[in-house]
Amino acid sequence: MARPARYDRDLIINSAASVIAKGGPASATIARIAQALGAPTGSIYHRFASRNELLGEVWLRTVAGFQNEIVAHLAASDPKTGGLAAVHAVPEWVRNHPQEARILLLYRSDDFLQHGWPEPMSARAKKLRLQMTESLDDFCHRLLGRSDATSLQIVGFALAEAPLAALRRYAKEGVAPPPIIDELLEGTYRAAMSLVGVRW
Repeated sequence: MARPARYDRDLIINSAASVIAKGGPASATIARIAQALGAPTGSIYHRFASRNELLGEVWLRTVAGFQNEIVAHLAASDPKTGGLAAVHAVPEWVRNHPQEARILLLYRSDDFLQHGWPEPMSARAKKLRLQMTESLDDFCHRLLGRSDATSLQIVGFALAEAPLAALRRYAKEGVAPPPIIDELLEGTYRAAMSLVGVRW
């Protein structure tokens, strides 16, 4: 019976994420990741073909973890309640996942791959973007009965752009967002939704 791998993919990705959260993608050399993992570099190359592949996995896993939670709230049977839950889920996710929050809020996808995204990873990134696009479109339809460009822009601002911008400073400082942020984000969301006809 074969022994289970001592350093599986998730453990390696976790170590890479830890290095990136502390020093950014440029600091995440295979040697530093191996040191954080407590393993020889060969253990990493046994699981990942290249540094590019490993860093790409860190980014994709981080985005998917955040986005799946928000999308689940937006899919609630009552879109008005679901939208509010999604807004509150953003600062809560940042508090519960400080390492991932630094990765998501302080860097861009291009920071993770120096020579462009390989096709399989590019396809996964595209699928994530499509998931969010379709989720917002469906949310708008159920909440407003329409998903025109202006409505989508306002909803996208209230649900994503404003919360992420407001939380970036806390991720950079390495501190949890204070409770007042939740109130400010909800107020912003309610004000934005009133522009597209939602009555509270």
